[in-house]
Amino acid sequence: MVSKRAIFTCVAAGAMLTGCAGVRDSSGYIASTELVQAIAPGVDNKASVEATLGRPTFVGQFDDKQWYYVSRTTNQFAFRRPRLDDSKVIAVTFDATGNVVAVNETGRELAVNINPSNAETPTLGRERSFFDELFGGIGQVGQAGLPGGGPGGR
Repeated sequence: MVSKRAIFTCVAAGAMLTGCAGVRDSSGYIASTELVQAIAPGVDNKASVEATLGRPTFVGQFDDKQWYYVSRTTNQFAFRRPRLDDSKVIAVTFDATGNVVAVNETGRELAVNINPSNAETPTLGRERSFFDELFGGIGQVGQAGLPGGGPGGR
């Protein structure tokens, strides 16, 4: 016969293991391959692309001839950082009249992992301690010549 302690241990272990399940997150544009392939250069224009694919994730920074549809899928296990599983960018290029010139699709191969440096950026000026920051403004408020200040201020 199985003891109550063994049953409790199995239930507790099962509950702890469910807390370690991975979390999959999809964000951005959810692309349908059929819809993307339906966009034909020389046939479609901005209005038909918007009707087919919807509003772009973002438009080119310097002109509106590039539309981008961006999606990404990450996976996170327990308390670890999310890991990029898939990334997709669909770039639609238009000519000056608004007709589609090209539709390009790129994937994870263009994604870059950036490891930021924890070094400090040097700045000009002086180092101020905590107490300099805390008490350094005493006497500065209401000084003559400053807006809202003493007799010379306005």
